[in-house]
Amino acid sequence: MDYTTIVNAVFHYGSILMAVMAVLVFATNIIVKMVKKLFPKVPTNFVAVIVAQIITDLSAVILCTIMEITVMWYYAVGAVVLGLFVGYAAMFGFDKFKAAWEKLKALKK
Repeated sequence: MDYTTIVNAVFHYGSILMAVMAVLVFATNIIVKMVKKLFPKVPTNFVAVIVAQIITDLSAVILCTIMEITVMWYYAVGAVVLGLFVGYAAMFGFDKFKAAWEKLKALKK
């Protein structure tokens, strides 16, 4: 196997992972917005991490079920780590994006 095949595979799977992560962050943001209205006293960052972890773990289990993949211990660890990344992105990514969008709107005026 040559290096170009390995590099192509890394970029291919990396782009799929980034797309999946973006969808998970979007879903987490929507669910957190709804849950915040139901439980206003619970800290938003805590809710974001819990929701992201649940969504990511469920997505990993559903993916393994659909593709008929045997779940190994490192898949579970990977799902937990990805859930933490999704939670972090959901907590800080949306707020930064919203602030940048508002600055862009202010520049147009």
